[in-house]
Amino acid sequence: MSVQVTIRQHAGPVAVETGETVLAAALRQGVDYPHGCRSGNCGACKSRLFAGEVDLMPFSDYALRAEERQNGLILACRAVPWSDAEVAWLAADETVAHPRRTLACRVVARDRLTHDVVRVRLEIEGGGPFTFSAGQYASLSFAGCPPRDYSMANRPDEAILEFHIRHLPGGAAGDHVARGLAVGDPVTVEGPFGLSYLRELHTGPILAIAGGSGLAPIRAIVATALAKGALQPIHLFFGVRDERDVYAEDELRKMAAAHPNLDVTIVLSDPDAPTERPTGLVHEAAAAWIADLDGCKAYIAGPPPMVDAASALLRARGLRAEDLHADPFTPAETS
Repeated sequence: MSVQVTIRQHAGPVAVETGETVLAAALRQGVDYPHGCRSGNCGACKSRLFAGEVDLMPFSDYALRAEERQNGLILACRAVPWSDAEVAWLAADETVAHPRRTLACRVVARDRLTHDVVRVRLEIEGGGPFTFSAGQYASLSFAGCPPRDYSMANRPDEAILEFHIRHLPGGAAGDHVARGLAVGDPVTVEGPFGLSYLRELHTGPILAIAGGSGLAPIRAIVATALAKGALQPIHLFFGVRDERDVYAEDELRKMAAAHPNLDVTIVLSDPDAPTERPTGLVHEAAAAWIADLDGCKAYIAGPPPMVDAASALLRARGLRAEDLHADPFTPAETS
């Protein structure tokens, strides 16, 4: 015996067999229903129940919060109808469109984070308002230097733009920032760009992997998720070569202390001295700690070899391509 479920985004009713979930029935009948883990962990199939009754099989609390359930939301992968019903999946936030701006900015702070990473904070003086999603980047033009792309390290709701700029051999912009940039200098910022941004409707686990100054967009993603009340597990792995390359640790530890769902692990790939920190490649450390990627989204930022290796390893462990968001940093060519 079956019941009929009307899906508002689909032309006709779907027949759901006894004991079958709404999602399983929809996929069986060719409905392109948004979904991810199919096990109640990720929240990708979160839907609104307009009519009828459903029984929800066990699911993760962070995939569907109690207040959401009280407000009529369900997970289609866990929902077994008792009667004819009407549902609609929630609009996805996979595509965002922020207007591209050219901003006139001024340096309001410049400080050294490590021997080769400088933090630059910019105040917007003209061309705004500037909106972006956490994890995106912009093109920065310093006086006398070609434009270079850097990720915003600040949350989108913060007025001051923050960038972590690494000084690499042959990089004109990095060299200028390290040696000549001063508070008060003008900087032109164009953006935002990039697709590796926080998916705010996703309520499944988050795996964030940063290599070196790739911590900038990862910091923005994690801080934004927490500021918006994210309750799901968030695992942040920050990989650098040696102890002198570690930065922002105090901030990350304070963030983790304030949010029990955040774990922070710092990994050293080539330490000069004995250490109690995990050692090796950061993506391998992350994969060793995170055994279950079910319902997870991964955000990766850093040098291209690390991003490529991490992406390949996570895909081999079963992470879907659509749940992998990567932002490799390509160094400037040596002149």
